[in-house]
Amino acid sequence: MSKSFDVVVIGAGPGGYVAAIRAAQLGLKTAVIERDALGGVCLNWGCIPTKALLKAAEVQRTIKHAAEFGILAESKGFDFSKVIARSRDVSAKLSKGVEFLMKKNKIEVIKGTAKFTSDKTLDVSGETVTFGSAIVATGARAKQIKGVLEADGKFIWTAKEAMVPAELPKTLLVIGAGAIGVEFASFYNALGTQVTIVEAQDRVCPAEDEEISGMLKKELEKDGITIELKAKVEGLKAGKNGAEATINGQARSFDRAILAIGVTGNVENLGLEELKIFPEKGAIKVDNMYRTSVPNIYAIGDVIGAPWLAHVASHEGVICAESIAHKAGKLAHAPHPMRYDNIPGCTYCTPQVGSTGLTERACKAAGREVKIGRYPYTANGKALALGEPNGMVKTIFDAKTGELLGAHIIGTEATEMISTFVLGRSMEAVEADFIHACLPHPTLSEMIAESVLASEGRALNG
Repeated sequence: MSKSFDVVVIGAGPGGYVAAIRAAQLGLKTAVIERDALGGVCLNWGCIPTKALLKAAEVQRTIKHAAEFGILAESKGFDFSKVIARSRDVSAKLSKGVEFLMKKNKIEVIKGTAKFTSDKTLDVSGETVTFGSAIVATGARAKQIKGVLEADGKFIWTAKEAMVPAELPKTLLVIGAGAIGVEFASFYNALGTQVTIVEAQDRVCPAEDEEISGMLKKELEKDGITIELKAKVEGLKAGKNGAEATINGQARSFDRAILAIGVTGNVENLGLEELKIFPEKGAIKVDNMYRTSVPNIYAIGDVIGAPWLAHVASHEGVICAESIAHKAGKLAHAPHPMRYDNIPGCTYCTPQVGSTGLTERACKAAGREVKIGRYPYTANGKALALGEPNGMVKTIFDAKTGELLGAHIIGTEATEMISTFVLGRSMEAVEADFIHACLPHPTLSEMIAESVLASEGRALNG
């Protein structure tokens, strides 16, 4: 017997399950189809478990520096299996939380693999599901290069295998210095692994502001991580006891290697060609309401391309669901399109990096006349009290209008502080608005105001 819904969401990651919740809230009969665990890669194999691992690394670092705080404590090492087990437990709890949300919002969860058979029907593991609108939210997987950079799951890992290793490697090659690469490098380095990062471009976290990238490289190297820039991995294969790599023509051996060269959308075996939807370079093309070339078929999240971020997918899911509801007469007004120029980027290595808006180089390339403010963590009382004096807040304003063009933070809790700048940009706050706000003391967030003041040449504490 076939099942029928107003909206069917394929994939229960942070984009899919949020889209389903919003659709159900708006009175649409909704189902989610998921072949694996609820929560998708983010909750099960990405954002959440990696942060649990990085917290363990942070605790280990703190214990090593306990004497600086007058605390007489000595690390006896760590139980690596428990570090991994805690990470998996955190993920499992959140996945169960998503299951509760599905029940709470009366969303039917259908386990299985979905494939379009028409623009109104899906085959789900042999069962027919009929729908008014469908949202493809199938996410992405680690990018691999056939015959050159391929994971074997044992010695050459993707992020998934890197989260559940049986033992801690003594040496580790991380291929790619983007967010995923430097986060894993930080984690393994903190636990004693000798880590080497190889990056083809001329800096770590190449999407970030150049000045911030330079500071991050210095801090990672200070922690003992080897970083090789403008380096090419020409070959990678599993050997008898580890990974064998050819880097810039030189043969080198490592216990393990992690592929962190990006992701590609899960667009295969969905029957999209049946609908004459043809993805390009692993991404489905959509408009600003996430409609594909077929009016009632939508797509959101990693499967539509960069930026590959969970919070972007969730926001797209809300807009997509509201667009469908508006079309169905369930919502009076069409939703506002997403502002992709104000997406926060967060990297949870040590030190953290948070950013939004344009980099200094991008501002200058666009011909903008800018005022730049910088404020160091070393001048902030809270940072010193925390024993975290390394970092900087950098703000970039339009010199003529006061518009906040970009904000970039490196240092402890940078990923928390960046939200203030995201909100400010979304409200079109100008330089004066930040200056006139009275921020609490002693906090790290005081540096937000100080950086803005510095752009006027009038920082009060630095």
